[in-house]
Amino acid sequence: MRAAILRELPGDGSGGYAESRPLAIEELATPGPRAGEVGVDIIYSSLCHSDLSVINGSRPRPLPMALGHEAVGRIASLCPGVDHLDVGTKVVLVFVPGCGTCRACAAGRPALCHRAAVSNTAGDLLHGEALLRGPGGERINHHLGVSAFADHAVVAVESVVPVPEDVPDEVAAMFGCAVLTGIGAIRHTARLEAGQSVIVYGLGAVGLAAIMGAVLVGAGSIIAIDPNTAKHDLALAAGATAVGTPEQARALVSAATGDGVDVAIEASGSARVIGEALQVLTRGGAVICVGLPHPEAELTVPALTFAGAGKRLLGSYMGDAKPAEDIAYFVKAWREGRLPVELLHSDTRPLEEINQALDALAEGRVIRRLLKP
Repeated sequence: MRAAILRELPGDGSGGYAESRPLAIEELATPGPRAGEVGVDIIYSSLCHSDLSVINGSRPRPLPMALGHEAVGRIASLCPGVDHLDVGTKVVLVFVPGCGTCRACAAGRPALCHRAAVSNTAGDLLHGEALLRGPGGERINHHLGVSAFADHAVVAVESVVPVPEDVPDEVAAMFGCAVLTGIGAIRHTARLEAGQSVIVYGLGAVGLAAIMGAVLVGAGSIIAIDPNTAKHDLALAAGATAVGTPEQARALVSAATGDGVDVAIEASGSARVIGEALQVLTRGGAVICVGLPHPEAELTVPALTFAGAGKRLLGSYMGDAKPAEDIAYFVKAWREGRLPVELLHSDTRPLEEINQALDALAEGRVIRRLLKP
């Protein structure tokens, strides 16, 4: 099998990832699935800011690591005892394989699975230690239980969700992270209701998916904010009712709502933006944090913000999603023409161009670039 391996960090990427080439396509032995696992032939993987965060060091992970966590593929092999899947089934890969038995899973919050958090952080799979090995037999860590920048992946059976054949591969490829996270933040974490107002900071794939989610629940005002004005038309196409730069955010909120929005989605990964989002809430409103700030970033806000005005600050990991249920919801909405996921797909390039793709993402030139192995 071929996989994109990160062996050492290149720094902040200021010299360009195409030049420093942090990821190298390597030939690895193809492992077979163990108990509780399946083999998947990758059709498309999708480049996400979470992948970039590992490479620039803001999301520490054990190295060497086979990166990639958002993809669509087909079942190629099954371990004994898996009888609800067939070889050839098209599946979306999900980066939190809920174990079903831990405290979070038992509470109906599989996105916060305790066992998956441990295995993902360690670079292992849910049902055992890392399977991938380099040419010399050295351990290659898995990225979030998926390692999708490859032509094949072995994953926990809990990491796959079947999707119907009529859903295009290019659409399904983005269900497992961007759409789960963005729409899940709206539906599950914020529980946005029809007629309520929302502001979305950061118009990457997750932020744009959050806008689509707000449209699906019948939100009133949907304000989209990003300093990159090239993304503003895309936000309007996704359903935003107003767009602007961070400097325009307060004026847009005032014009739309008078006293503040009901929900603010922070999808930029900035502690400063979290603080700004709290300031544009109405009394009783909620900021939903889905971005990943640097681990050393700190947030300082007036303590009276919460009890004094009833405001809430909530984290949302993978949109608090239940992947099988949510992806079925996405499929239905897409079939009905109410979920234009195609807008997130910037272009498709061969896996060999992954380092150039990192530059395009870091520079804000693409939303979701798909990679073909």
